[in-house]
Amino acid sequence: MSCRTESADYPLITALPNASDTAAEIAVPVTGSQSLAIKLQQDDGAAVEEALLRAEQGQQVLWIENTVKEAQERYLQLAERARSLGADCGLLHSRYTFADRQMIEDRWVNLFGKPGWADSQRQQQGRILIGTQVLEQSLDIDADFLVSRFAPTDMLLQRFGRLWRHSETPRNQHACQETWLLVPELDKAIDSPQGAFGASAYVYSPYVLCRSLEVWYSLDQICLPNDIRSLIEATYCSRQESGNLARWLHELEEGSRTRIGQIALKQLARVGLAQAGNTLPESKAQTRYSESDSFEVLLLRSIRYDSEQKAGVLVLLNGDQVVLPLNRASLGRADWRALTKQLIQQVVYVRPGDAPKQISRERLQKFGLQHCFYLGNPLWENDESLLRIALVDEADQLFGLENQQLHDKYAIEYRPDLGYRVIKK
Repeated sequence: MSCRTESADYPLITALPNASDTAAEIAVPVTGSQSLAIKLQQDDGAAVEEALLRAEQGQQVLWIENTVKEAQERYLQLAERARSLGADCGLLHSRYTFADRQMIEDRWVNLFGKPGWADSQRQQQGRILIGTQVLEQSLDIDADFLVSRFAPTDMLLQRFGRLWRHSETPRNQHACQETWLLVPELDKAIDSPQGAFGASAYVYSPYVLCRSLEVWYSLDQICLPNDIRSLIEATYCSRQESGNLARWLHELEEGSRTRIGQIALKQLARVGLAQAGNTLPESKAQTRYSESDSFEVLLLRSIRYDSEQKAGVLVLLNGDQVVLPLNRASLGRADWRALTKQLIQQVVYVRPGDAPKQISRERLQKFGLQHCFYLGNPLWENDESLLRIALVDEADQLFGLENQQLHDKYAIEYRPDLGYRVIKK
């Protein structure tokens, strides 16, 4: 059974009653709308200077990149210059330990969000918060000015939700409702998305990026939420393609050497995760199918086996010591839950290509880690553990258990302000 929708309203509630081929469409009244000025900027340097100028004026600036690496590099470029102008600068992305990320989120939500209104913290100085997609969702932050690396239309609209979010927010006198989008030239993007969009073309589909850029290339202003539906539909409506766009559409559907196509993903969804009557562990499904596989990297100061206690002794980044008895029965369930929670706070999730070298399951078990982490099942072929261990020295460099290098291609460091950082040798 299929049905057609007719209404062009937005927001719109659509319902399909039982045994009916006619959809009920209910428009949701819009209580208010906002005009947003759009500037497409091909020069990152000009955007850097604009962000610093606005922060120096006292504005709260949000800068969103599409990859952690680019966000870290932007922070290193801006932080000292901002502080020399009397402005603050921060960084937020997904590659922090849970403990560090929570502290960063709490601080910046208090500064950019409603908690900063009461004691006028927001007005005390200008600030630049740099981040990745984690800033698009969940956090109640409200920026005066937004700079964003170009992304698919729906992602951009989510990011705009962090700009002039609340009408009651105290604004700097120089602030205006405006965003700058960092974009390549349209013709160059269609000709070579990887070259034009850079790392963004490995985060998002090149075809979707090109279609989105077509939509935004001629815009200098939009009205929200009124224009949301037309922007989405212009980006994603089906159409016949030719030339390079046909090539990128084919790659989106069929996949490529580095990306699973939509058709294959739909087939995998139908297959499920069961083989021979056994449900596969989530780790195996992730390793095999997911583009965004995440390995767990446990960051420690040191780890050793204590023969007297018959336990693994782990020293955390803050100096706290955790003892993991090899005999699980030595502790009760509540104690194991507390230890697991404590260790999870020291975990960073990273892509497989950026993860430290694997440590054997047998060795991890000698430290009692099997009681707090899933280390794979030896009965399942290729069911490796997703857990990696890295030791952080006083210079913030990461090493292996015997002080050996963690990665053949990269040096890796961890700083509370930068997070987990991969540096090409």
